[in-house]
Parts: sequence; structure tokens; C-alpha cells
Amino acid sequence: MKIVKTVHEVRDLVKSWKKNDESVGFVPTMGFLHEGHLSLIKASKEANKKTVVSIFVNPIQFGPKEDLSSYPRDLNRDAALCEALGVDLIFAPEDKEMYFDDFSTRVMVDGLTEGLCGASRPGHFQGVCTVVSKLFNIVAPDRAYFGEKDAQQLAVIKKMVEDLNFPIEIIGCPIVREADGLAKSSRNTYLNPKERAAALVLSKSLKLAENTLKGGESSSQVISSLIAKNIQAEPLASIDYISIVDSKTLKPIDSITGPVLIALAVYMGKTRLIDNFTFIP
Repeated sequence: MKIVKTVHEVRDLVKSWKKNDESVGFVPTMGFLHEGHLSLIKASKEANKKTVVSIFVNPIQFGPKEDLSSYPRDLNRDAALCEALGVDLIFAPEDKEMYFDDFSTRVMVDGLTEGLCGASRPGHFQGVCTVVSKLFNIVAPDRAYFGEKDAQQLAVIKKMVEDLNFPIEIIGCPIVREADGLAKSSRNTYLNPKERAAALVLSKSLKLAENTLKGGESSSQVISSLIAKNIQAEPLASIDYISIVDSKTLKPIDSITGPVLIALAVYMGKTRLIDNFTFIP
């Protein structure tokens, strides 16, 4: 496995692979890898001859009051995990390699970015789309892998790829959870023991909603209120949003008659956690 920090090193290596008709899978990450990331790498390894992982904490997707400086970083740890899974290349650029002093281009997807995390994190998806576009142009993969925990991000990336004619297949992979149900996240490391225990209210609230839907309830308002009541019973939790939206358009709906995404963001102390599930009546 190689670890490189420059664009030209990535391009030269990928070019040599493609001359040999070797397919390339790509897993873009911000590092501090957990089992969710590893599941994406495994999926890439199963479908491609070569797998590239990027490790880059993208500064332009963080807001001014968000956790850019404290975001967990450990390249040596990440490299060991990648090597154990047979990753062929890690691209771990410095900020200046990705963004020049006079960098002035941004990529934005309208519509899909207006609600959910887009509403509470202005500029976030512009930063995501810009960096992913750059990474796609640098790595030129055949397939790229994203987790379904970031459901809005996955939908936005799929739309961007469609609109901008990237010749890349986007693969969504299921949420990976702890044994007790908490969705895996690099930000889970921020939680103290009390917050970690309290964070289970996210997955438990979604399971309650799912069971209620399976019982025949179809009102978005009823389901949203049920989730909110359950989360508000946890003193350490503070709701950012609870959204019930069409699973394709991400537009809010009143009555659940087709596939829907039920997503939420909740603060545990200062740590913002997200979770979701898709329900098909």
C-alpha cells in the first residue's frame, strides 16, 4: 500500500492501473476510520481490482462554529486499518494541495441541499460537493462508495454525478451500528460516558417510529411528534431537526404513502449526531 500527498502521484498511479484495465474503487473519508468506513472499503475491494481511500479533513465544509480544529485525526492508525484490508493507495493531501491561495471555484447542488442538514449547516454541502468533485477528478474512479448514514449527502452526490456527467457509479452502503444500536461515527469519540449512553435515544426513537409505521400510522406529523417526545425525555439531548421527506426528492411530505426517509440530528452536549432510516410502505 502506498500513501501519497500530491495530485500528480495519484494520477500517475491510477493511470498505470487503467492501462492494465484494472477497475478502481474509491472511498472518500475525513479519516479517523471506524467500522462504517471499513464496510465501504470492503465493498470496494469486492467489486474492484484497486481501491483508493482519501483521508482529508475538508476545511470548506465546516462552519465557523463547527469542530474543524478538534476533528479527530490519526493517519498512522487509519493507514494500519487500510493496509489490513488491502487498500492499494491512500491519498492524504495537505490543505494547500487541495486549495490554492487564489482558489475561487465552488460546486453546489440546488434543491436537495435546502432541508435536513443543509438548513442547519449553511454552506456545508457546497463544501462537500466541491471537494468530492475535486477528488473525483483527481482519482478518476470507476465506482465511489458512501455510507447511507449521511443520507442527504448520498442523494446530493448522486445528483451531482448525474448533472455533471461524471462517469462514476455511486454506491450507497448500509449504516453500521454499535451492538447497542448507535450509528458509527467519528464524532462518537467526543461523547463522555453519560452522553454515550444518552445517545442511544436516536436509534431507539427511530425504531419506535418504524414500528409505529409498520402498525399502520401514515401521518408524518404523528410520527415526528412521537420521535420528538421520545428524544425530549432524554435530558442530555437537544433536537436540531426531525425530518420526514420523500426518499428521492427530500421534500417534506404530510402523508406517508411511498418510500420516505426519516432523518434526525440531535446534539448530545456539544456533539451533533445524525441517524436515519428509509421506510417503504
